[in-house]
Amino acid sequence: MKRKGLYFLIALALGGVGAVHAQDTAATAADSASMDATSSYDGRWYIAPTVGGYYNDTDRNTNSRQIYYGLGVGRFIAPNVSLDLFADRTSRDVDAGNGKWSNNAYGVAARFYAGGWNAWRPYLLAAVMGSQHHSAGDSGWSPAAELGAGLSKTITDSSDFRVEAGYRYDWDDKTQPREDGYGDWFLGLSIVSRFGAPPAAPAPAVAPPPPAPDCSTMDDDKDGVNNCDDKCPGTAAGTIVDATGCPQKVVIDLRGVNFKFDRPKKGETNIAKSLAEPSADSISVLDQAVDTLQRYPQVHVTVAGYTDSKGTDAYNQSLSERRAKIVYDYLTAHGIDASRLEGPIGHGENDPIGDNATDSGRAQNRRTELQVQQ
Repeated sequence: MKRKGLYFLIALALGGVGAVHAQDTAATAADSASMDATSSYDGRWYIAPTVGGYYNDTDRNTNSRQIYYGLGVGRFIAPNVSLDLFADRTSRDVDAGNGKWSNNAYGVAARFYAGGWNAWRPYLLAAVMGSQHHSAGDSGWSPAAELGAGLSKTITDSSDFRVEAGYRYDWDDKTQPREDGYGDWFLGLSIVSRFGAPPAAPAPAVAPPPPAPDCSTMDDDKDGVNNCDDKCPGTAAGTIVDATGCPQKVVIDLRGVNFKFDRPKKGETNIAKSLAEPSADSISVLDQAVDTLQRYPQVHVTVAGYTDSKGTDAYNQSLSERRAKIVYDYLTAHGIDASRLEGPIGHGENDPIGDNATDSGRAQNRRTELQVQQ
């Protein structure tokens, strides 16, 4: 019968492993609010003083009920598994007044928990040990093992309450000559006290930084050049820039306005006399400039005149100013407000765009420009 009881308890424990697993997978988020049993655990060492009682195997011929006490030292080795080294002792009266029988057990116990920390946690218990027993006619050792189940509850961050019950079988073949082992039921209470600093709370997960914005799709200064290619970021609104985003000098092309050599004469205001081809090309270019300025009323320009290298510097300076004045007057006469025009300004023979050693080059240098202001 004792062996049947032991076999039944082993089968019950093996079946209970599945139940513990099912309970563990069903643990709620509330159960694991402080320390999730599936992800973290308190691995500090602890001591666990224990007191309890035995319901003795009657074949041992000792008192059927007896107090035992013990001490365990252990730690969690995984979120749901702890290991204890333990020792316990019981002393019992032998029936019929035949002295005392005592037992010291030394072993290792594993507990397999379900549920989250800070909740009531059911567990299964399995232990193996060496059993040292003393009586008037015997003093010896035998192997022993136990299986059980219990409940644990965290009280503080350093202590737990634990209650457990189970069945211990001792292969003691010396206490009674005709018996080769005894099975005792037990119930025990323990206070588990962890020592050392509690583990630090896990650092909160940090979201990865957002990806860097794609500069090729951005144009912070709104100059039409994306940030990747813009070498002059922060240009003022309305600034005309080149392909690199840097301000560039913009000239409204008046190269078709060709002045006759030494024209206009001082005091001459007749554009037809001053221009080389007033009827066909030159007037058409000036009219296009008027049309451009009318379509872009926000544009302001400087009216600048130039000469070729013939003549003295002073004469060329005066001549370039008269050329600029001819164009300036034409623009204002055709509806361009003088507030949009800077000048007229003469630059003499400076900044040539053609070769003054040739007739064609000198013709290019006899010009006016509308230079767009940035």
